[in-house]
Amino acid sequence: MDYCTGYLIELWLESRTRFSAQLPAITAEDLNKRLSPSQNSAGFLIRHIGDVELLFAKNVFGASELKVQAKTVIEKADSGEWNTLPELLHYVNFAFESLHHALNSQHDADWSSTVVTKEFGSRTKAQALGRVCSHTAYHAGQLAIILKYGMHP
Repeated sequence: MDYCTGYLIELWLESRTRFSAQLPAITAEDLNKRLSPSQNSAGFLIRHIGDVELLFAKNVFGASELKVQAKTVIEKADSGEWNTLPELLHYVNFAFESLHHALNSQHDADWSSTVVTKEFGSRTKAQALGRVCSHTAYHAGQLAIILKYGMHP
């Protein structure tokens, strides 16, 4: 199968708008909202999306220079610390820029190469891109519902 890096990046950019379009309207007060009985807050989901994008940039798409401390992936639960809006927005912008740069560094032939991770096994880079797109969109949907219907604990 032939791949074109530019088209795949356009696909990723468009899918990420499900998340990025929500960011300008989020307030500091929104960050602690959650839906009962879930313990994960809006702030946790924002941080989690950034964590996973950075992990993909580094471990799947070769941005080995990145230092990633994916706290939401490690802890697997909301610790209540994701409540500083400027820091979260800076973090997810950094994650976006890092993943964008890593994707831009791919050559068309790279997309059919295989990567292996403990999280999702063996996939081509094209399949892995689909994975990060669906991951972000999935949590963006959760975030939208929390922002609309969530309550403060």
